[in-house]
Amino acid sequence: MDTGKDYMSSGSDPKNVQDLTAFVQNLLQNMQDKFQGMSDQIINRIDDMGSRIDDLEKNIADLMTQAGVDDGRA
Repeated sequence: MDTGKDYMSSGSDPKNVQDLTAFVQNLLQNMQDKFQGMSDQIINRIDDMGSRIDDLEKNIADLMTQAGVDDGRA
C-alpha cells in the first residue's frame, strides 16, 4: 500500500516542486516586467499628450491675440 509518507519521500517530487516554484516565480517576474513596461509607456504617452495640449493652448492663445480677440482671462 502506497502511503503519503512514501510519496513525500520520493527523490523526484521535491525537485519537481522546486522546478514548478522556479517556473511560477519566473513567469510572475516576466509578467511584472511586462506590466511595468506597459505602465511606463502609458505614463510617457500621457506626459506627451499633456505637453501637446499645453502647446495647443498656447497656439490658440497666440492666434486669438493676433486676431485681436480677448481670451477672457484676467
